Amino acid sequence: MPSKNNITSVRKRPGLLAAIALALGAGLLAGCQATFFAGLNATSRHGDVVIDHDVRFDPEHGLAMDIYRLPHTEHAPVVVYFYGGSWKSGKRQWYRFVGEALARRGLVVMIPDYRLWPTVKLDGFMQDGARAVAWTHAHAGEYGGDSNELFVMGHSAGAHIAALLATDDEWLAADGMHAKQLAGFIGLAGPYDFLPLKDPDFVDMFGSTHEAQLRSQPVHFVNGDEPPMLLLQGTTDKIVWPRNTLSLAAAMRREHEPVQVKLYPDIGHFALLFSLSQQFRGKAPALNDTVNFIQAQVSQRRQAAAPTAP
Repeated sequence: MPSKNNITSVRKRPGLLAAIALALGAGLLAGCQATFFAGLNATSRHGDVVIDHDVRFDPEHGLAMDIYRLPHTEHAPVVVYFYGGSWKSGKRQWYRFVGEALARRGLVVMIPDYRLWPTVKLDGFMQDGARAVAWTHAHAGEYGGDSNELFVMGHSAGAHIAALLATDDEWLAADGMHAKQLAGFIGLAGPYDFLPLKDPDFVDMFGSTHEAQLRSQPVHFVNGDEPPMLLLQGTTDKIVWPRNTLSLAAAMRREHEPVQVKLYPDIGHFALLFSLSQQFRGKAPALNDTVNFIQAQVSQRRQAAAPTAP
């Protein structure tokens, strides 16, 4: 039941998913992530989702996205999904299970690559993210999507990128868009308020001074001009602490901006991501919560845009 603070807690029990998540978190799968994700994707159903592979959105940097949709889709809400990996690792092909899961619920889903550290730092991967969103806004209609119903979504570092796009107008403005044009932001276990930085890699990514590091903090930019947000978080996450989600939600409420928080007991960092997959879907209702949020926002936007009867 939603509380007066609009925070919902859902009880789930640990199991195989928790064991797999623990293995990932402990680094036991380090070096074989590609094999793991290939196995995860191999269990997905085939044939019902159209996938447009290797669609270039930034030829200058050799960046492409994969696009997922049902056949004959028209005027569907669009989701740009950014994957995680501590801003250091990841490939769009690993996240087919996410694209297919969302596409089967009637969405057009774009999963772009972005340049990673140490090749680039904050400005580099944020520029890539903004460019992917701007390209999607311009071309969504070619794939059955509605550019006026454009959502950004991500897990972990990907949630951070999407959150900065939704809070700091600097990034999208460089590509001719504004954060308020987004229909919403969905964040899964995102780092939104994670100063001070101690890890040398993150200091190199985000800057050595407090002023420089503030540019990386979504919570720092909430000013009352954000799209609606859905923040999903496992309570046993030891990689991105739940306080990040609670801090961003509090900043949104201070500005009287719409935000929903879903807390999933006994769900950790990777378990939340894997709950989007077909075989682990019962572990947390993240997929249903995401789709319900998108449908509610689309319904409100369409009602607001409908002409008033004379």
